[in-house]
Amino acid sequence: MAQATGEATTFFIGGEDTGSVNGTETREVVDPATGEVIAVVPDGTAEDVDRAVRGAHDAFPGWWRTPASERGRILYRCVELLLERVEELAAVLTAEQGKPLAESRMEVRRLAHTLKHYAGLAKDLRGGYVPDLDEKPHRHGLIIKRPIGVCASIIPWNFPLSLMGNKLAPALIAGNTMVVKPAQTTPLTSTRVIRILHEAGVPANVVNTVLGPGSAVGEAMVTHPLVSKVGFTGATETGRRVMASAAATIKHVTLELGGSDPMIICDDADVDRAVSAASVGRFFNCGQACLAIKRVFLFEETADEFTEKLVAKVKKLTVGPGTQDGVRLGPLHTPGQRQEVEDQVRDAVDRGARVLTGGARPEGAEYARGNYYLPTVLADVPLDSRMATEEVFGPALPLFRVRTLEEAIERANDSIFGLGSSIWTTDLDRATRAAEQLEAGYTWINSVTKIYDELPFGGFKQSGLGHEHGHEALDCYLESKSVVVAAG
Repeated sequence: MAQATGEATTFFIGGEDTGSVNGTETREVVDPATGEVIAVVPDGTAEDVDRAVRGAHDAFPGWWRTPASERGRILYRCVELLLERVEELAAVLTAEQGKPLAESRMEVRRLAHTLKHYAGLAKDLRGGYVPDLDEKPHRHGLIIKRPIGVCASIIPWNFPLSLMGNKLAPALIAGNTMVVKPAQTTPLTSTRVIRILHEAGVPANVVNTVLGPGSAVGEAMVTHPLVSKVGFTGATETGRRVMASAAATIKHVTLELGGSDPMIICDDADVDRAVSAASVGRFFNCGQACLAIKRVFLFEETADEFTEKLVAKVKKLTVGPGTQDGVRLGPLHTPGQRQEVEDQVRDAVDRGARVLTGGARPEGAEYARGNYYLPTVLADVPLDSRMATEEVFGPALPLFRVRTLEEAIERANDSIFGLGSSIWTTDLDRATRAAEQLEAGYTWINSVTKIYDELPFGGFKQSGLGHEHGHEALDCYLESKSVVVAAG
């Protein structure tokens, strides 16, 4: 494993590693599996944000004038470098985030795939043409697409690389510059990737980074007058504050927020495949994913079979440090995150829910220093419990029984969230009704809950605003300008 202990990580501004202008505060980065300090990083200030934003603002005209095909070639070069360094980056990511090494490798490759996808769209940037304005043959309209300018990107800790790539790739291909704020607890791998971007040919100041708390660094980015766009992924409550702060200067905003994704298992479903999809969809990254399956609705006819097989599968999932072979669930990211999940499970049990497996911390000295929690499945969860009404960001899954598809859809939609959803059925009519009626930005039919760069991703209701992935993500980083041409 690559050594991360004692690593010094700084800001990356103007193509160079740099410290804070006048800040003196530092922050420890802690391994969630052991509680050990693996790095000490500086906390930034509003002055650091101003320096990074002004640098990005100065670099914007040159990057915009760089041909899109050249921007694409630079991103392709970055992809090559990332794939050469998968093991190095994955080791650091596991050390700071806690996920198993296999999942960290997947995330590095996922970032590379996203950069490659948008590099391939570099020559697909286009506007429009409208002939015969005023019904005159010599007057036509042009629709020009131009980049927005300096974009601020605020990244969470659960998927720090792939979620950064969702913003970086379309923004850079569209011709924007960017200032990135990684999560306070996972700044190491993100900063390494930004250095790799510079190594691949991204000019100085086109991508800058400032570390620090959201209350200081994030707020300064969102309110800075030279920032034209904010891309944020994180909790819904924080997203509300970002949106409110950005409104002061009418910034473009893309928000990818929380979810409480429903999964419907019909009486004609392939139960074995559905069980496998539910296990992966809930317990990948220790359940710390906005698109994780968080509520399962079972038709009575298949409920017992599904429950029995799911519980048996979950009991076989190995919990331990992400560096250990065969581990499927690493620790939760922080002690507070584990406590939140424990409180939600306890609330459900106090209200009458039954724990079918898990529901506790694993025993043994090897787990004593990490933020471990057993994968948990519950039944008879009250509809007004925290598990049913809040986002559960950890390895706990409630099962509910329904009689009809109509009831399943109604209960699935009974949430402030609308991010992802899925249904398992062999009936095309049922699948179509669910796809049309489920209030979510994504619906998977007989499929694991996997995101595709080719398809737009955005939430309904309080799960977000705007889109990432797909060609639609490019639209979120471009302005449309109308031009009238009178000729002849």
